[in-house]
Amino acid sequence: MSSTRDTKLTTIAREALGLETLETRKSDRLDFHDTAVWCVKEALEHAYEAGRQSARPTKAVCPACGRKVEITPVPASN
Repeated sequence: MSSTRDTKLTTIAREALGLETLETRKSDRLDFHDTAVWCVKEALEHAYEAGRQSARPTKAVCPACGRKVEITPVPASN
């Protein structure tokens, strides 16, 4: 994994799940957590949005006019 992706995942884990780290610490007490489903949902939503925002533009040909176009993600409207 890239360090940018690791940093983003760690930030999401801290903010949405209350986890200190995503590193394995070889201790049940430190590596296993009870987490509410709404926190898991929030973390997944943040991860999905981060992935959507980091997507590269898609190049396509317009079926109506035949021109080459570039499709980019639209910022989320929360």
